[in-house]
Amino acid sequence: MGLFERFLSIWVALCIAAGVVLGSVTPGAFAVIAGLEVANVNLVVALFIWIMIYPMMINVDFSSLKKVGQKPKGLCITLVVNWLIKPFTMAALGVLFFEYVFADLVEPDTAKEYIAGMILLGVAPCTAMVFVWSQLVKGDANYTLVQVSVNDIIMVFAFAPIAAMLLGVTDIVVPWETLLLSVVLYVVVPLIAGYVTRVTLLKDGESRVEGFTAGIKPFSVLGLLATVVLLFGFQAQTIISDPLVIALIAVPLLIQGYGIFAIAFLWAYLWRVPFATAAPAALIGTSNFFELAVAVAISLFGLNSGAALATVVGVLVEVPMMLSLVAIANRSRKHFVTAAEPAG
Repeated sequence: MGLFERFLSIWVALCIAAGVVLGSVTPGAFAVIAGLEVANVNLVVALFIWIMIYPMMINVDFSSLKKVGQKPKGLCITLVVNWLIKPFTMAALGVLFFEYVFADLVEPDTAKEYIAGMILLGVAPCTAMVFVWSQLVKGDANYTLVQVSVNDIIMVFAFAPIAAMLLGVTDIVVPWETLLLSVVLYVVVPLIAGYVTRVTLLKDGESRVEGFTAGIKPFSVLGLLATVVLLFGFQAQTIISDPLVIALIAVPLLIQGYGIFAIAFLWAYLWRVPFATAAPAALIGTSNFFELAVAVAISLFGLNSGAALATVVGVLVEVPMMLSLVAIANRSRKHFVTAAEPAG
């Protein structure tokens, strides 16, 4: 885990502070940036998000899909948690906290936007940081790649329908065109670009792929941090007038994260899945593809929306939460079986 990843929460917190300060001191500059839009897509933010996502997609190896039938229990846990449990528990927690528990602290329209941002986080399973979490628990690296690759293929087709359904359930009107455009821009296009890049680099060997991704990795993190500065700059006035909002959003996100991990990890334990498969499966189910969630929230609801703010708070809470879950997993290693998982 590199310097940036290890202290990502600190960098995000510093960028939040920088964004709030700059947004309050130079609101005109952020207004100009906010105006650079085409088809509800802010060009500056889109550029930064593509810089974030593209390096991650290079790691997706479609040839790994031929191993999809191996260790089926781990893959089953990952897919069920990501697509049949996590989106719905996130939506339920959003409604519980912002329509009931925190109802007196947040305006109803703003509460709906926070719920929308949480839903987008819940429907976006993690792609890149999963490899870091898997490495930290000494997980099966090859099978982690299988799990991520399968997840990404499913995300192309399932993200928009599930997001639209849950947003509709919470009475938020979402234009399908914008949602589908977001999936194309922030999933399909980077995935294709990553695949083409990977195939081209593989002509010179696997080491060429590893060297290239290592070289552009810092740009991915810088893209994330620049996006955080912009988003909190756009939200500066709201945050200054009501700083408690960050903590309010963080509460259900943390409950969701620890709760989902408990479900997946306990399921793996009871199903006698070997630790090297069980731990990554639980961590994949817990972590979010927050870059995608941020991009879609901006496209659907705007740069200054509560939905965009909620997705960025997801960035802030995720790294320390995931590191704590890695520690919990490692301490539980001795309770798991170590034999190879049966094929059936």
